[in-house]
Amino acid sequence: MTRPLRLVAVSGGLQRPSRSAALAKHLLELIADELPCEQHLVELGQLAPRLAGAVWRANLPDTVERELAAVEQADVLVVATPVFRGAYTGLFKHFFDFIDQDALTDKPVLLAATGGSERHALVIDHQLRPLFSFFQARTLPLGVYATDADFADYRLQNKAVIERARLAVQRALPLVELARHARPALAAEVPAA
Repeated sequence: MTRPLRLVAVSGGLQRPSRSAALAKHLLELIADELPCEQHLVELGQLAPRLAGAVWRANLPDTVERELAAVEQADVLVVATPVFRGAYTGLFKHFFDFIDQDALTDKPVLLAATGGSERHALVIDHQLRPLFSFFQARTLPLGVYATDADFADYRLQNKAVIERARLAVQRALPLVELARHARPALAAEVPAA
């Protein structure tokens, strides 16, 4: 029997409730509707007091270390961040600065962002894709961008964005399945020490 997919989402939202966290949860649920998975949401706003002053990973408290390990051990990653001044949040980048450089290699990553207007929609392709390309992750074909107006009570309400999210997940599923089956094969090839 195949183990459930380890599905981890990272929300760069700094507040609670957060539209970025709401979008991440929506994407987690869509994937969970299609595949058996264990879901985990990392909310960076909640980690900020323990993360913001750290310079080295060895200085991080256990609560942050556990979240970093969850991201590194995920089979599939969903990332969602609000857009600040044309890019992801500084805290979002700071968190990923602690991720092991090789931990995300070939990992499917679904990119998402939220912002005040449509003008920031290109953040997915101009900021998030290059960041995860550095990690050699497999950024999934479609990203999902939502504006403040697309939410009501921190739930997606815009039918076009809901459809885009559904389509992004549907197009991602073959790559997720491929990664899911490739991981055990890769682990079998690694010689025992």
